[in-house]
Amino acid sequence: MTAGTTSTVAHFATEGWALVDTLPADDVDALRQWVDEVAGWPDDGEWLHHRELTDDGPVLCRTENFVPFHRGLRALLTAGPMLEAASALLGQPAVLYKEKINYKLPGGAGYAAHQDAPAYRFVEDHVSAMVAVDDATVDNGCLEVASGAHAELLPTDSVGCIRSDVVASLSWAPVEVRAGQTLWFHSRTPHRSGPNRSGVARRALYPTYNVAAEGDLRADYYRQKAAELADGAGGRGGVPVSLIGDFQGRAVR
Repeated sequence: MTAGTTSTVAHFATEGWALVDTLPADDVDALRQWVDEVAGWPDDGEWLHHRELTDDGPVLCRTENFVPFHRGLRALLTAGPMLEAASALLGQPAVLYKEKINYKLPGGAGYAAHQDAPAYRFVEDHVSAMVAVDDATVDNGCLEVASGAHAELLPTDSVGCIRSDVVASLSWAPVEVRAGQTLWFHSRTPHRSGPNRSGVARRALYPTYNVAAEGDLRADYYRQKAAELADGAGGRGGVPVSLIGDFQGRAVR
């Protein structure tokens, strides 16, 4: 499928996700270099680095709020094919709402079954994407999705993840994503991922877009997230990377 085509939009509307080719092989090398650059930034910048504890010690698990500080990633996520695809899937012009890199290095933890929408503030219509920096496979913890289950918000547990009995009632399927491909998914599409049990990283960009008519709310999102995390939201005893407790990593003490 090609981003923006009728078949892609139809598949997304029915199943809640769509897999498309985004970058040719030559551009994947540049993407990996950009992600390496961001990973090497110090912890005291305006961007946000998050770390988790693995059996081999603390490792980087997520970086967010990096678009204002990296020209290449800003161009990739705010214009061209990515923005065009988001607009096609939303049915009207889109704007970047938030962005993150999930590193999922060897030994890195997975994410419990959840929908993204409960963690998003201010907006009603939004779509997310996973741009694979490395091949995402079953062994290194690719996403699993429940197709056709994105019509409404599902019952949640005490940390904002999908309730266990509901998880058991859904049909889950892994979606392996080749480096340079993008897995688009609705913000209500149930998804989860396992830990990285391989010896190779499973890095990916995760931009989220909202309908432009609702406003450019990216700065508002990060201000609100900072305030809620300061009040103890997110993590629920683990690593507070989200406003729900989906991340299953161990905190660095």
